[in-house]
Amino acid sequence: MHDSYYRDGLRAIDAKFEAQKIAFGPIAFQASRALRDLGILEAVSESKDEGLCSGTIARHLGISAYGVGVLLEMGLGLGLVKLVRQAAGAAEPRYVLGKVGHFMLYDDMTRVNMDFVGDVCYEGAASLEDSIREGKPKGLEVFGDWKTIYDGLSALPEGVKRSWFAFDHFYSDIAFPDALPIVFSRKPRSLFDVGGNTAKWALACCRYDPEVRVTIVDLPGQLAVARRNVEAAGFGPRVSGVELNVLDPAGSFPAGADAVWMSQFLDCFSLPEVEGIMGRLAQAIGPETDVFVLEPFWDMQRFEAASYSLNATSLYFTCMANGNSKMYRSGELIAAVGRAGFVLAEASHGIGANSYSLLRFRRAR
Repeated sequence: MHDSYYRDGLRAIDAKFEAQKIAFGPIAFQASRALRDLGILEAVSESKDEGLCSGTIARHLGISAYGVGVLLEMGLGLGLVKLVRQAAGAAEPRYVLGKVGHFMLYDDMTRVNMDFVGDVCYEGAASLEDSIREGKPKGLEVFGDWKTIYDGLSALPEGVKRSWFAFDHFYSDIAFPDALPIVFSRKPRSLFDVGGNTAKWALACCRYDPEVRVTIVDLPGQLAVARRNVEAAGFGPRVSGVELNVLDPAGSFPAGADAVWMSQFLDCFSLPEVEGIMGRLAQAIGPETDVFVLEPFWDMQRFEAASYSLNATSLYFTCMANGNSKMYRSGELIAAVGRAGFVLAEASHGIGANSYSLLRFRRAR
């Protein structure tokens, strides 16, 4: 755990400023996104150390000087831009890119997170309190009448869907190169990908090992997308699909797996649901089957910013995804899987640039 989680070392004046950032958070988010998407940050960045005044940017972009001005002035407080020191009496202040603005403009993680929050979460987040009171993703109602976002994933508006998948893939995909050698060190010939989504992992497995056969276990809508991607990649004969709602108590996992893969899957369910899912999986596998669980635990992160982002993502689950799951602390998820009849055989932490944990479980004998 990060030291700041135990020690409150802020001065009172700094703590008050942080409180104001939270109070104006929604406005700050929209201002930051506008600075990025309108091209204002890019124009400032291209000016290098010379900087640009709001009037010049306005003429270049065809936006009112007023609009550019209020956004840049808010950007000062957010650290997105800084002022160039000028002689007294200068007509207009000139702006250069700040360090925060650099990451806002050029950092892929920041872009993915901002698009996800803006397109998927922003409007529905207003229903967070109702979601907590009712234990349901009340914010999801802005998109459709579904019990969970997974039920309607294939039917989301294209821009929303694009941001959702970009967010989902950005994090797990980074861990794949480090995870593949671990998974295939035991040479599984039959691998089940539970919650395979668009088949990214299945395709990575087929490219990594020419002999493995992958079975994707998922909902019908996701399987349809996966099948298209598998066929387009030329791996149709080696990848099959099994339709299964893992929350259905009457549903059964297919048998015959040498290894089972779950990437960012169990965090989509409450701990009691995790126990139920894993309990049903235990009935379909043998004691020698490896069950790999890839998760970003918030208590296993190298950087505080990563823990912050994961705990914020938990609130997406609360108000948009299903109303009852979260990004877990390592111990609570491992304990839930253990209660379902598994033992932890191996744990690899710090997987990929985003500090994933890869857990290998075996069914208890």
